[in-house]
Amino acid sequence: MKFAVSSKGNPVSDTLKSRIQTYLLDFGLECDEEEPDIVISVGGDGTLLYAFHKYSSRLDKTAFVGVHTGHLGFYADWVPDEIEKLVIAIAKTPFQIVEYPILEVIVRYNNGGKEARYLGLNECTIKSIEGTLVTDVEIKGELFETFRGDGLCLSTPSGSTAYNKALGGAIIHPSIRAIQLAEMASINNRVFRTVGSPLILPEHHTCVIKPLNDVTFQVAVDHLTLLHKDVKSIQCRVASENVRFARFRPFPFWKRVQESFIGKGE
Repeated sequence: MKFAVSSKGNPVSDTLKSRIQTYLLDFGLECDEEEPDIVISVGGDGTLLYAFHKYSSRLDKTAFVGVHTGHLGFYADWVPDEIEKLVIAIAKTPFQIVEYPILEVIVRYNNGGKEARYLGLNECTIKSIEGTLVTDVEIKGELFETFRGDGLCLSTPSGSTAYNKALGGAIIHPSIRAIQLAEMASINNRVFRTVGSPLILPEHHTCVIKPLNDVTFQVAVDHLTLLHKDVKSIQCRVASENVRFARFRPFPFWKRVQESFIGKGE
């Protein structure tokens, strides 16, 4: 089996990365940064997001497992003291694959240029860098509303605990193939109205954002932030691809939610 190790880049994570590589090589596994079967992320959720985007072109062939060197993460379920146990499990144990839905974002342009396609593990946020965002929001090809406000956030189930939650969105279990649309400071008065509530869109329900003025858009997909000009539309939906996690033991989603936001209690 071929593996790669992605590190946060701090001394603790780099030391663990070196140990993991040495142990796995001693077990006869092959280190392959280009086409790994499994990627071990050492750091936190941000490190795993980086690894996801690095290998987004081979999600059907690569599985991810995370070691967190800071706070408990939603994607990283192993701790440094368990490195030897994890290495033995990778080398000796057929692991279970757990798949989560991800987000597809397609930006199309008025000039007919080549469209840009992105995959998101957590979310995509859409803002105007020139003031209020003014767009039509279409769902399944029909106009749903005209949005005016700071921006829009479209999140995956696994990303629903991140920016989406801060916007008042619901937490969705990753077994549900859906995306969530949440508003950022929408303008609602006697003239302008939006639904004012997060929307959960199931698979095959495509959301299309169409600008009503000629502005430069800031489109952020996870940690990647890009500026787009002359935008015709931004299409968001559940992607055909999935992210694959290697599971060597249970990692219950609701337990992670409880520990992260409520605490273990007395």
